[in-house]
Amino acid sequence: MSTSFFKTTAASLCGLIMLAACSSAPKPKFQQELFETGASPYARNFNSSVTDSCEAARRALLSQGYLTTMTRNDTVDGTKNFQPTGDTHVVVEFHVVCTPGEEASSSSIVYVNAVQNGFALKKSDTSASVGLSVLGSLSLPIRSNSDAMVKISSETIPSGKFYDRFFGLVDHYLQTVVRTQPVVNDRIETRLLPVPVETTAPVPAPEMPDLIGKAASVQPASEGGTLR
Repeated sequence: MSTSFFKTTAASLCGLIMLAACSSAPKPKFQQELFETGASPYARNFNSSVTDSCEAARRALLSQGYLTTMTRNDTVDGTKNFQPTGDTHVVVEFHVVCTPGEEASSSSIVYVNAVQNGFALKKSDTSASVGLSVLGSLSLPIRSNSDAMVKISSETIPSGKFYDRFFGLVDHYLQTVVRTQPVVNDRIETRLLPVPVETTAPVPAPEMPDLIGKAASVQPASEGGTLR
């Protein structure tokens, strides 16, 4: 009988130990980061300059419906909205950084990170009472419903194939789009144009042959003429 009691107790203890192990909280994901030196799904090398690589990344995001902002030649940010259901909303944020590669003049490394933010529709009821002095202390409850989108999740997209497709589209634009140099924002100088000087037209001088002809047409009176 003591043997059976021992077996029962041992089985109970093993069950409690297994239950405690299963109920233990899992490790946070940030503790699972290995920071390995191998190939990263978030980076890719390109045989192009930093400016051209970021321009190709911007065109790749624009072609897929992302709203992009590019304040500098080495960074690109983009966002895209999704509506899976009527009560949920998803926003994907893209962050692209371009850095020089081993050969700074002809190669670059593009780093990308995409974050998926989830929102859900939250309904809340609010009530208030209004007192009517005419009817005494009678109060009428007034209820109103207000809906708001509340952020419920935010996670970095870890899928390697997701970034492979993005880098493939970047390489497509690097191969097909003509590479151009960005316009340098030089200081623009302005200056006033010279005021045109007004000149008066000269009065034409009389022609000498006309004066001579007029003088020849006049007949002088004879000195020896007599009156009759």
